[in-house]
Amino acid sequence: MNVICSDLEGVWVPEVWINVAKKTGIDELKLTTRDIKDYDELMQYRLKILDKHGLKLKDIQDVISTIKPLDGALEIIKWLQSITRLIIVSDTFVEFADPLMRKLDYPTLFCHSLEVDDDNRIIGYKLRQKDPKRQVVKALKSLNYEVIAFGDSYNDVSMLEEANKAFLYKPPQNVIDDFPQFPVATNYEEMKQVLNKMMT
Repeated sequence: MNVICSDLEGVWVPEVWINVAKKTGIDELKLTTRDIKDYDELMQYRLKILDKHGLKLKDIQDVISTIKPLDGALEIIKWLQSITRLIIVSDTFVEFADPLMRKLDYPTLFCHSLEVDDDNRIIGYKLRQKDPKRQVVKALKSLNYEVIAFGDSYNDVSMLEEANKAFLYKPPQNVIDDFPQFPVATNYEEMKQVLNKMMT
């Protein structure tokens, strides 16, 4: 039996931090896992920027509440759920994700959590586990699922490498150049074609 593991941001919804950067005018927050390979380095950088500008959790949640799924995302998710199992495996946080999941009709999501103080300041984060995306795939394989995985960024690569089959979805050129072993889909129609081939 197949199970699909996919990334969230850049695949089903726009990048949260890029939207926060646009809404706040803080260009330093535009950097994502497409730019910085080390997730901890990226998050520590973000936390410093938030602190410097006095941004709190509610400020980010207010931006997230305005984000809509990418055109066609809900339809593809429903198609996948009708033929197989879909698990979204993301480096986002529970405190960010709920408005996004509601708009996607609540697919299964595995992600992390934030540490927030009494003043609503984000002071840290807790990873669900080390190398979480790879570990999800390993766990599913131990249950005798054949895992198909896809994502768009450096933080998805360990998940793709662990999966039985994998591809990149709308990645930047630097990710394509660094990982030429993975096929690339550039829109939902191509995604559907790749998935149909991989599931047969």
